[in-house]
Amino acid sequence: MHRITGKPGGDSLIEMSPSDSFIDDINGYHQHASSSTGSFQQGQSSIDKQQQSKDSVFFRDGVRRIDFVLSYVDDKDGERKQERRKVYEANLEKVGLELETEHKSESEDGKTYFVKIHTPWEVLATYADVLKIKVPFKANDIPDNSEMPMNWLSTPFRLPEHIMHPEADYFTAPFNKSKSDFFLIGDKETFFPPSTRNRIVYYILSRCSYYRDECADKDKKGIKRLLNNGTYTAAFPLHDCRYWARSRDANCESERYNLYRYWASFLCFFKEQPLNLVRKYYGEKIGIYFAWLGFYTEMLFFAAIVGTICFVYGFLTYDDNEWSKEICSEEIGGNIVMCPLCDKKCSYWKLNTTCNSSWQSHLFDNVGTVFFAIFMGIWVTLFLEFWKRRQARLEYDWDLVDFEEEQQQLQLRPEYETKCSNRKLNRITQEMEWVLQRTATDLMGKLFLCWATVVLWISLIIACIIGVIAYRLAVYAAFASIMKDSPTNNLEVVGPYITPQLATSVTASCINFVIIMILNLMYERVAVWITDMEIPKTHLEYENKLTVKMFLFQFVNYYSSCFYVAFFKGKFVGYPGEYAYMFGSRSKLRNEECDPGGCLIELTTQLVIVMTGKQVWGNIQEALVPWLMNWWGSRKARSHPESLYSRWEQDHDLQGFGQLGLFHEYLEMVIQFGFITLFVASFPLAPLMALINNIIEVRVDAWKLTTQFRRPVAAKAHSIGAWQEILNGMAVLSVVTNAFIVSFTSDMIPRLVYMYAYQPDGQMNMKGYINNSLSVFNISEFLPANRPEDDENPSWFNSSITTCRYRDYRYPPGHERQYSHTMQFWHILAAKLAFIIIMEHVVFLVKFFVAWMIPDVPSEVRARVKRERYLVQEYLHNYEVEKLKIQLSQNSHDECTCTPMIYPSLTRHEVLSECL
Repeated sequence: MHRITGKPGGDSLIEMSPSDSFIDDINGYHQHASSSTGSFQQGQSSIDKQQQSKDSVFFRDGVRRIDFVLSYVDDKDGERKQERRKVYEANLEKVGLELETEHKSESEDGKTYFVKIHTPWEVLATYADVLKIKVPFKANDIPDNSEMPMNWLSTPFRLPEHIMHPEADYFTAPFNKSKSDFFLIGDKETFFPPSTRNRIVYYILSRCSYYRDECADKDKKGIKRLLNNGTYTAAFPLHDCRYWARSRDANCESERYNLYRYWASFLCFFKEQPLNLVRKYYGEKIGIYFAWLGFYTEMLFFAAIVGTICFVYGFLTYDDNEWSKEICSEEIGGNIVMCPLCDKKCSYWKLNTTCNSSWQSHLFDNVGTVFFAIFMGIWVTLFLEFWKRRQARLEYDWDLVDFEEEQQQLQLRPEYETKCSNRKLNRITQEMEWVLQRTATDLMGKLFLCWATVVLWISLIIACIIGVIAYRLAVYAAFASIMKDSPTNNLEVVGPYITPQLATSVTASCINFVIIMILNLMYERVAVWITDMEIPKTHLEYENKLTVKMFLFQFVNYYSSCFYVAFFKGKFVGYPGEYAYMFGSRSKLRNEECDPGGCLIELTTQLVIVMTGKQVWGNIQEALVPWLMNWWGSRKARSHPESLYSRWEQDHDLQGFGQLGLFHEYLEMVIQFGFITLFVASFPLAPLMALINNIIEVRVDAWKLTTQFRRPVAAKAHSIGAWQEILNGMAVLSVVTNAFIVSFTSDMIPRLVYMYAYQPDGQMNMKGYINNSLSVFNISEFLPANRPEDDENPSWFNSSITTCRYRDYRYPPGHERQYSHTMQFWHILAAKLAFIIIMEHVVFLVKFFVAWMIPDVPSEVRARVKRERYLVQEYLHNYEVEKLKIQLSQNSHDECTCTPMIYPSLTRHEVLSECL
């Protein structure tokens, strides 16, 4: 029997030596000689808490490591839960796990029981064989030629060697229990790292039943269901020590402390990440995320430099901005009377009132914008291609080569297995496997319901965006009426910059951001529910389905407002006398116009508010909320000495990482990736903002994972999954969106057409551009519904003013084709379309050439993979030959000397998996 209970009054306790009472900081139980104090003492009534440190990762014997912990509260009316726990824990012991229970009187709150689980070697070896876990069989003999020239320059950014490479480099092969002597097994207790051990335990916990009649109800199994129905309150592996202090127990690795000191500390923001240590402690899935995030941040550095140069170029050419000078000039802009921007409540206005916004627009709308848009199209390709190479190197270093083919089918979701009722022959393995029987009607019905729900929520987003647009149209008239006498000029510093357009844009952007956050919280639960309803077969399939659903929603949620400003605002406004309305003329919601300075500055405002707001809110939500919850939850226990605040209680008081923990991190970064690629032509400083955020993000994520969350169950992943294809799709889309932004949102093309074809003096300058870009309308032709009310007109307006100007290329009144588009309009349109075609073809050609030039897998990695496969075959052959020689030498004996079957637990596991 492997169970030990810590209930007072029991007779299975370890007697501690009196000297131990003076040691509070020792992280772990002391190992005592078995001949003296290491035996179980009969008649010992209880544990004296002051005589041992409970901040330990070992059982009471100080030898067996705690691989997993289950916690529960014994409810008054919890007889059914108690029966489930009794059967479940008995079944765990049948599989071979060893359990030790801490009585509630030993816990800090006096209510919680803790069941500690240890996995002996036999169980580890059996399931390592089942899960095809790769283990070392020979030291790596390929020399490392990765030294870079002038490598000393990177010295300030490096970490100590024992942190960067906590394990020696070996050739590995899938573990085979029947050939255990083939592998380099030294100490069986430390051969499998804690991350592998907790992964194996969780595999067992997810498939063990909690009912006696094991074949009666297949659905009654798995730790997830027991957590959902309240039988257990938590299930988690232990951190190996306190994060702020190294363990003094020689058997404890103190990897959490090393991670906190060298990785989670904000003082290390300029240092490289200890990815191998992250992978060893948390598993490959979390390791691959931080590898991708770190690489993405490194590549952002180059984009941020070029973007900053483009912004500085706009700033340095500030005084050469001829069209802004004309707008601000009293002789030109001060004498141009513009038509009202809304019906009745908007008055006539002079062009020079948009002086400030015109200067601001030049910072982002200049020749550098075109160059930066093209550069970012190429940068995206370089980022994705070099990431493939980095990922291929990690796949080899972390033993993930052929992971999908060899191991993915072994990662069936327990929720899928419980629904299986039939067996089917697998054509590849030629083995019978459980399959989920689904009728065509049932499958189509669920798919229709799932995607109908997604479409419904996306429609809800679009409806909200339309509501925000209607707000913009309705409120603009109110702001224009309020600000007609320039009351904001009384405000210091910012007063002169506040215009009706800016006030409308900022308030609408803030409202849109709040709507985005609310819809996100609501949709997340819906996405998980409809994905669960589909019953995906594997964990990878589940994550991919959820990723697609969540990203489609988030894409529309975050980017729809930017798409509206970039491609719709100011494009369908009509002209004075024939204005276009959002819901028809009866709605009185006239479509918005762009400033004479262009719509690009408003797109920049929208992008800055949504992008910055999301990043700030995300960091607050990720770091501050878990910290506050942990601080509140452990307020009582903090008053206890460390020796009494047990390791399992400390971790129990932390937040659970959750099934979607890593998913949210990816989603946050991919949404950011969209902001800096899809709309980067409007805001060259977006990569710089993303770079600053990501430098903080890496350390915030590391800090919260190391200090604020329980240790997640280790999981394998050989890539970033469906996010790779999403990034590829966004990279292609970004070329199109930036080409359209430069053509239709910025004024770059109209200016170039004017300078090269319509400049009256034939000179290569922009003099006269503003007058050329504004058409003329006769005020007397205004319809009563469009004409401003008499009390809305400014004091300078009088009857001598007979015309107003508006932004378009149309013939003036009195012309035979009055108010129809001029030939210049069609020339500009042709130039815009030509620019889009040329830019797309040039960027796509360079993208495909770069992708073709850069191989996905480095030649060095390809050679190492081939070398390892060759050695596996060679060593296995030699091993079998040696075994055969030994057997032949013993053939003189009559009894069979074949290799015995040593899978006692494997057969039991198969019954467990098939029946339960």
